[in-house]
Amino acid sequence: MLQYGVLLPAILNILKRGVLGMREITFKMERPGLVKPGDKVHVSEKKTALNYSYIIDPAIAMSGCYKVNERIKQDEGIVKNVEHNERGYYVIVEFEE
Repeated sequence: MLQYGVLLPAILNILKRGVLGMREITFKMERPGLVKPGDKVHVSEKKTALNYSYIIDPAIAMSGCYKVNERIKQDEGIVKNVEHNERGYYVIVEFEE
């Protein structure tokens, strides 16, 4: 018989990995205060020869590069967190996949 102490961490790991439909993407933001946790944001996709990148509109933050099989399927997400370190501001956006 499975105990809840074993089952709950397994379920949390599944949720963190996005298996149940959520995905987190990190965007680089140059100035503070443009978005805050809980904000709904729209992203636009830019295609290059080999990769895709994303911009939070209107030119708030930019993602890294993603391969074709890693593309974001939605154009709207929710800001989960805004982090700051010595390299700048980073926006973590959660998308339904």
